[in-house]
Amino acid sequence: MSDLSTDNGGPADGGDGHRDRVAQYVARMPKADLHVHLIGTVSAATFADLARQSGIDLPDAPETIWRDINSLPPDPALYRNTRIPVPQGQGPDEPEHPYSLFQASEWVGAALRGPDDITRITYEAFAAAHLGGTRHLELQIDDVPPHLAALGFHGLVDACVDGIKLAERDLGMTGRLIASIDRSHSGEQALEFVRRVVDRPNEYLAGIGLVNLELAGPPERFADAYRLAGAAGLHRTAHSSEHAPVAVNTITCLDLLGCDRIDHGYYVLEDEAVIERCREERVPFTVISTTSRRSWRPWRRASIGAMAEAGLNIILASDDPGMFPTTLAEEYRIASEDIGLPAERLREMSLAGIDASWLPAAEKAAARARFERELANLEAELRPF
Repeated sequence: MSDLSTDNGGPADGGDGHRDRVAQYVARMPKADLHVHLIGTVSAATFADLARQSGIDLPDAPETIWRDINSLPPDPALYRNTRIPVPQGQGPDEPEHPYSLFQASEWVGAALRGPDDITRITYEAFAAAHLGGTRHLELQIDDVPPHLAALGFHGLVDACVDGIKLAERDLGMTGRLIASIDRSHSGEQALEFVRRVVDRPNEYLAGIGLVNLELAGPPERFADAYRLAGAAGLHRTAHSSEHAPVAVNTITCLDLLGCDRIDHGYYVLEDEAVIERCREERVPFTVISTTSRRSWRPWRRASIGAMAEAGLNIILASDDPGMFPTTLAEEYRIASEDIGLPAERLREMSLAGIDASWLPAAEKAAARARFERELANLEAELRPF
């Protein structure tokens, strides 16, 4: 493995040249983004266009809504004794009249008029990600909006796949879809949804996930749905240990739901035994520093730093990059400059991202080889670090 911190065995210069080379390396390294919600990739400009064409009523200009997205956290009393202190008050940049991420997402769904709009936002998600070095993107998609019920879930999938194929052709990217279960629904509703998911397999629909506020539905509620998905050969992930300040939910996701990845997972830090198990098993955690809960952003970054220090297999992701706002490239910059992770650790994350992807084995091997070549070329160009 390349030594990213030395020049002919000596220490890095540590000056501006060193910082600039590291910044270039981090910005340009190949990346896989495994935790992205399609609706959350929609930019303010695209939403304004969709809202105008669909005629939906909004309380404010789309650009203002996007600027002021700031989801409020649950009862702060839940988080008073966590290992990494959670902010109990407002952050310094919170807007006077906030809009929640969930409300903004609902408006985007309502503004979609048909498959062409869905193909558009899918392609735009890939195009925006490509600008920051993302080579592989996995999008989490919700069930079809009620007003598009005639399209059906598989019509939604087909429209997304059309966007992915355009990205494959134009950008040389790869992509997959993840069908998201809304954990505020019942176990029976989740099972019915997964029945529809597995009813018509699609090579681009690689797995299922579990989304919405973790406090709204414990993972064990969805065991039957996950069992069916596993029997159908689908991969499985779930948002876990993100809002509930406990590590046990992640164990439930691994052992009962059969997850091979965990989305978020910051509160595994509450239990040393869980940390040890996840470290030994190299459980992939997709983590994001930027969140719509602005007051929580410093806590998120401290938690990601602690997870890295504990040796957990963390993989940076962008989550809802159109709405937070952030990008995967920005998440790598934050990890480097604000959290202080060394270039070598970010290199490991780049490769871990493609290793944890849900591409078929042959495509994954080819993608990893491309990542390794790109990283080697970057290191030859930018050394010494």
